[in-house]
Amino acid sequence: MSELQSVLLLKKQLTELHKNPVEGFSAGLIDDNDIYKWEVLIIGPPDTLYEGGFFKAHLNFPKEYPLRPPKMKFVTEIWHPNIDKSGDVCISILHEPGDDKWGYEKASERWLPVHTVETILISVISMLADPNDESPANVDAAKDWRENYPEFKRKVARCVRKSQEDM
Repeated sequence: MSELQSVLLLKKQLTELHKNPVEGFSAGLIDDNDIYKWEVLIIGPPDTLYEGGFFKAHLNFPKEYPLRPPKMKFVTEIWHPNIDKSGDVCISILHEPGDDKWGYEKASERWLPVHTVETILISVISMLADPNDESPANVDAAKDWRENYPEFKRKVARCVRKSQEDM
């Protein structure tokens, strides 16, 4: 796939999201002159610890998109087992395509070119509601989740409050 094709595909997905917004997030370009750098705002999903929060993240697409996945990084502080302390999101569908050299994931769980910005963000919202503490990016958050849930809830509530203040 050529760079021109990735540009056209990303423009099409952006237009589609603006015409038909999806509940739970909004997306746009960080800089109108760079289709490869997006900013998204994820609204904390209802009936989760993240409810009421406004979490900003960046999606950085490679020129080889959709053959390779984007990288996603939260710029709003967030406490979650699958988001490392610097904000990088660790979720199967954002892992490079093909077999996992460590054998944790099937190729079908990893990046596939059929994924769109919408499917990525819906997966991330789902991940907020249901963390995978078996393969954590933030070991401390996973430990809190498993062993000290009240402390986990307290740290998430602090992030939610801070996200509301930053809006």
